[in-house]
Amino acid sequence: MSESAASKSRNRKPALRRADMKTIKRIFGYIFHYRWRVIAIVACILIGSAAQAGSALFLQSLIDLYILPLVGEVNPDWGPLIRALTLMAILYAIGTFSTWLWSWLIVKVEQGTLKTIRDQMFAHQQQLPIRYFDTHEHGDTMSRYTNDTDTLRQAISQSFPQMFASSVSALAALIAMLWLSVPFTVFTIAFTAVLIVVVRVLVGRSGLYFVRQQRSLGAVNGFVEESVNGLKVIKVFNHERSTAETFNEKNKELFDASAAANTYGNILMPIIGNMGYLLYVLLAIVGGITAIAGWPNLGLTGFSEFTLGTIISVLTLSRAFINPIGQVSMQFNMVMMALAGASRIFTLMDEPIESDDGSVQLVNVEIGEDGRSFTEVDHETGSWAWKREAGDDGTRSLAAAEKLQGSAREVALKAKESAITSPDGRYTLLRGDVRFTDVTFGYDPDKPVLHDITWFAEPGQKIALVGATGAGKTTVTNLINRFYDIQQGQILYDGIDVRNIQKPDLRRSLGIVLQDVNLFTGTVMDNIRYGRLDASDEECIEAAKLTNADGFIRMLPNGYQTVLEGDGSGLSQGQRQLISIARAAAADPPAMILDEATSSIDTRTEEVVQAGMDALMKGRTVFVIAHRLSTVRNSDVIMVLDHGRIIERGSHEELIAKKGEYYQLYTGAVELE
Repeated sequence: MSESAASKSRNRKPALRRADMKTIKRIFGYIFHYRWRVIAIVACILIGSAAQAGSALFLQSLIDLYILPLVGEVNPDWGPLIRALTLMAILYAIGTFSTWLWSWLIVKVEQGTLKTIRDQMFAHQQQLPIRYFDTHEHGDTMSRYTNDTDTLRQAISQSFPQMFASSVSALAALIAMLWLSVPFTVFTIAFTAVLIVVVRVLVGRSGLYFVRQQRSLGAVNGFVEESVNGLKVIKVFNHERSTAETFNEKNKELFDASAAANTYGNILMPIIGNMGYLLYVLLAIVGGITAIAGWPNLGLTGFSEFTLGTIISVLTLSRAFINPIGQVSMQFNMVMMALAGASRIFTLMDEPIESDDGSVQLVNVEIGEDGRSFTEVDHETGSWAWKREAGDDGTRSLAAAEKLQGSAREVALKAKESAITSPDGRYTLLRGDVRFTDVTFGYDPDKPVLHDITWFAEPGQKIALVGATGAGKTTVTNLINRFYDIQQGQILYDGIDVRNIQKPDLRRSLGIVLQDVNLFTGTVMDNIRYGRLDASDEECIEAAKLTNADGFIRMLPNGYQTVLEGDGSGLSQGQRQLISIARAAAADPPAMILDEATSSIDTRTEEVVQAGMDALMKGRTVFVIAHRLSTVRNSDVIMVLDHGRIIERGSHEELIAKKGEYYQLYTGAVELE
């Protein structure tokens, strides 16, 4: 082994311990939100352990002082024995009640902690960037909410309190044994040291496999979720066998990790139990020899005779000492699983949230008679404006535009010139003027998808993006929404860099209809209203009529109150898409993005929808991504993209006259794919 490899091997375990301790600290940070309950639980555990040790210690007095003196008595006096048994019963009752009480109290702590963690995890997830969900399996993310939180639940409700209770019980038993007999306690400790070495080896092996088990479980869940979503595709291409084989491989990895983990975990308790019985036998033999021989016994109270009561108490306490060690060892397996699960949960919670350095806000305004004076109001007026922060009059962004070169400078300055801004420079009317200047972007910064893109969309224009798959069409719309941020260049919205606009306000100004429709559990009305939560029923119905969705909705069993489940599985793909378009219409944004919005609709339905779409797009800046070139003929501007570059731009007639790439695509001489 090389020196570096040896160094890594030496450093691996301490690093793992540091990570585990950090995870445990975070878990207990949540648990201690229930400080008084935790204090009560600890008190109950201490009382229960003391009662258990006291009961075992009391056996010596019970036998030596109350039972043996009655042996051979003709008229025994049972009173003292009955009082002693009553006292012992009270001790057992106190111990039992304390155990029940902390078991009852821990439920609130356990469920409350998990609720807090799940709430925070979900709230944090909502703030993660789109990039995270594009690079992580959805099933693996779901596994963190289910399997990983369940292992954490078991640790909080069972493992942590049981380990503490067992440790306290073992300590109490050890002190009681010292009180009775120091030599026998030393013998027990020496025997236990050997036992701990065995336990440490087994726990270390099982802990490694339990971590692998959690990771494999997440991978299996991710694959199952992916396979269920793509079941139709699997069947169409006859991949049932290969999918099953892949699942078997992943399931085999889970099986191997789980089998190894549970093998080491399950043999642990029998080994500890049998070694405990061995200790019991050895103590009984040595104790019997000592008592028969009349050897003196040394306890914390001094030298005394080794009596039958002492032997029985020591034997009882030896079991009370060894059994908790076994219980602690068994719980180590659950703790390792919980730490693995908690680590995955905290990894999600530690993911960097979507950054937003924007300061420009979107506000409702009333427009003055001169068309450039804006009064900010707190109710909807149908007119919106971008509001800069105090002290920002747009001078800085103008200076940045003047530093650009070539066509990028021309486009940026034109954006500033066409923007309708208030005299003080703080308000700019929202019109939907979008311009790209020298934009370069790659999902991987080292592999650009767009190269020095410069183009503009004037307010009210319909801009069509066409090109082969992978040309960068959807990427353009992702950048306008700031789902991703560009590496170079500027994207100007009404003359304002989109990076200066707060993301919620930016996205409020943009409606989007995606090729993949997502409907939520709820009524049709609720799904349409999702575009604007404060929209009235009448506004939602008008949006459906505008997009020609009203007809089929009224034919549903309960019309607009029909409950959709399973992502609208009872509807056709075209009907689901119509509801999605109606949702965008209800949002009533000044600009819209239609990403293959009619791709799932048949040609006849498309004609019906197109009329509604045209009404929806009237007066708005619209970006259309389409493979069906027939749907973009009436666009004001068509841009042809090829490998992240704009190679042609113009109207349908202009591009046909050029007989370039668009002409080849439109006539079918070149396939889009």
